[in-house]
Amino acid sequence: MTSNSTATGISHALAGQRQREKFRWLYLLAFTLIIAASLVLDIATGPSMLGLGDVVRTLLHPELADPTSKAIVLDMRLPIALMALVVGAALGVGGGEMQTLLDNPMASPFTLGMAAAAGLGAALSLYFGGFGLSPMVAIPLGAFVMCMLCASVLFGLALLKHVSSQTLILAGIALLFLFQSLLSLLQFLSSPELNQQILFWLFGSLSKTTWQTLLITTVVTLLCCVLLFQDAWKLTALRLGEARARSLGVDVTWLRLKTLVLVALMTSTAISFVGVIGFVGLVAPHIARMLVGEDQRFFIPLSMLTGGFLLSTASVLSKTLVPGALFPIGIVTAIIGVPFFFWLILGKRSHHA
Repeated sequence: MTSNSTATGISHALAGQRQREKFRWLYLLAFTLIIAASLVLDIATGPSMLGLGDVVRTLLHPELADPTSKAIVLDMRLPIALMALVVGAALGVGGGEMQTLLDNPMASPFTLGMAAAAGLGAALSLYFGGFGLSPMVAIPLGAFVMCMLCASVLFGLALLKHVSSQTLILAGIALLFLFQSLLSLLQFLSSPELNQQILFWLFGSLSKTTWQTLLITTVVTLLCCVLLFQDAWKLTALRLGEARARSLGVDVTWLRLKTLVLVALMTSTAISFVGVIGFVGLVAPHIARMLVGEDQRFFIPLSMLTGGFLLSTASVLSKTLVPGALFPIGIVTAIIGVPFFFWLILGKRSHHA
């Protein structure tokens, strides 16, 4: 009788697990379709009034499109729309893995100081005239170098065995304030014209995207995501707690360092081309976690999709909020992110109550 009830319990548990996995696959499929629709809408939005039908026809049959539609859709708008998806995916996964690694819902590349470091690097490049390099090279390079410098401090701390995830969070917040203070000092010393350039970069913008910068960001993001996905089981085990993960044979120190390196490389590359964009890396993983839980096999791809969707939606809004003007996308993500984040916090509290 006991063995029968045990077998029944196991079969029920397996059936429940299969049902959950089925829903997780459905969420991935649904977000893939939503992103495809968002991409087309992003391309169709802008000052030149192109209809959705024209955009779809130009994308599917470019050889049949008229030269004007072809130039607007394929040369101007498509790389920007794709960059929104790729950068959103990078920030979504980056934030998700930071939260997994440090077991803190507030962790993201933005809150750990990486975005502020990138902002300082870009501002230094502008202030010193690009160090003799072209602005198209100097600004992303300065942002990347400073972002990796900030990450290196976190790498060093992660290698120390007595340093906990809470200490890393506090160190990240300290670095955030340090870089923001140095950036404020630089703005105080700058001329009004230079200040405007720094501010524009800090607000975040996809408008300077080229096929080359899109290719670099896509390759780095996909490579880092694949390497993170290889550690999906270990990262899922880490969510059970560091002690339990170690008992399952996970080298927590090495996993923490490897994940930090990959997240830093991915997010610094994205930020260096589009500027500082907040809240995507904080909000996107929460949406993914609410839908598919902590199983990293589903959490990583859904974090990519939700991040891409959020930034793609923000890109559409940035072109429609003020007719005829391009609103800075970093401000739009904050407008979307802040109320949504409050909803998440209040929703969780009421759920626990």
